[in-house]
Amino acid sequence: MSEIPVRRVSKNTYEIPRAGDMKVPGTVFTSEALLKAITRDKTLSQVRNVACLPGILKSSIVLSDAHQGYGFPIGGVAAFDMDTGVVSPGGVGYDINCGVRLLRTNLTNADIMERQREVVEALYRKIPSGVGRGSSLKLSRPELDKVLEGGAPYIVGKGFGTEADYLHMEEEGCMRGADAGKVSQRAKERGIGQLGTLGAGNHFLEVQVIGAIYDDEVAKVLQLSEDQIVIMIHCGSRGLGHQVASDYIKKMEQEYGIAHLPDRELIYAPVKSQLGQDYLAAMAAAMNFAFANRQVITHWTREEMQCLYPDITVETIYDVCHNIAKIEEHVIDGKQQTVCVHRKGATRSFGAGRAEIPATYREVGQPVLIPGSMGTASYLLIGTRESEELTFGSCAHGAGRMMSRKAALRSLRGEEVQQRLQSKSIEVRAGSWRSIAEEAPEAYKDIDEVIAVMHELNISRKVARLVPLAVVKG
Repeated sequence: MSEIPVRRVSKNTYEIPRAGDMKVPGTVFTSEALLKAITRDKTLSQVRNVACLPGILKSSIVLSDAHQGYGFPIGGVAAFDMDTGVVSPGGVGYDINCGVRLLRTNLTNADIMERQREVVEALYRKIPSGVGRGSSLKLSRPELDKVLEGGAPYIVGKGFGTEADYLHMEEEGCMRGADAGKVSQRAKERGIGQLGTLGAGNHFLEVQVIGAIYDDEVAKVLQLSEDQIVIMIHCGSRGLGHQVASDYIKKMEQEYGIAHLPDRELIYAPVKSQLGQDYLAAMAAAMNFAFANRQVITHWTREEMQCLYPDITVETIYDVCHNIAKIEEHVIDGKQQTVCVHRKGATRSFGAGRAEIPATYREVGQPVLIPGSMGTASYLLIGTRESEELTFGSCAHGAGRMMSRKAALRSLRGEEVQQRLQSKSIEVRAGSWRSIAEEAPEAYKDIDEVIAVMHELNISRKVARLVPLAVVKG
């Protein structure tokens, strides 16, 4: 249990007072019930440690899905001054741009329920998932470099999707400043055979039905209604992103040492240092790989669904990033300031009017996509101006683990989890019983509670509840 002092500021808001080497306080946006789960691991210690880093601004923040991570807590947000601040791979994570894409279709619940098993089996065969399953898409080294610098627009230009796909993605599917030359050959070797794959862990491809609409006006803009079928894709940069993180953690340790750190996992480089800039360029390249990865999966999903339903339409609603560091403009103490925002297991949640939002949605705000655990609902929300004030425009990114994968394997059996899900009319297909046990709903926090906190604080507003019907697990 954590012994870090936490005081309640107001409903769903707690503070870790500034003390010792902390340069700012810690802020925890969560409910009383979820706070009990957060205090069971080192999350609050990590919040405090992040508050000690040079150039941090306003507060070290965690959101309602928070749990212990590498260096930074998962569900953590921190912004740094461009002149005095730092960039830390631990504040981004190993799965760079692990993100979520939501596709809308013209199908209804009845269309899927008639062919539920057929749909999940077809998608499992089409989309490689799990450890060791490589892609049928073969890239040359020069083509991989173009993916790393061109992201989703490059891969769409090769025939994998449409312009409308990347125009409805964060950064329009291509992070500027990416430099394939800053990505190691080892990272490229790990990524070259993985474009178009889900991978393992909590990644998934999920066919869902809209079970509830909470905001009719926004739903109309997003062209969504109850009983409509949508498809959610959750995956990231695979082995390439993991290797980029490993490479730059090692480089920063060699360059700066670890003796000055509250935790060696918080190794960093000054934002404006050459090493800091190199990391940002390599991270952007890994982000672009992830954008392209989700784009290829989108294209193959579209193809497979069209084989099953010849009259189907499959359109990208939006694609959001987790696990990133971005240079953004924010108002701090009444002044516009350029900052480096780390979102570790957090997603962007900008309010209406921001130029970064696609023109289609600019009047209502940025769509925010928050997946649940396998077998529980996911949510579509909309960003707010208040989130920009409270969290540097950031929101929770998922349910958040309560149980480690090892603990889940000790207490759960994949066969039994699958049977329970089938009794709820949810079909699941995965490469192993182990992966189903590891990702069982019991291993995660209550997604409804996580979302309620974000909604009540107006960090993001609820638009739609998405109920799983067919799940392909990584």
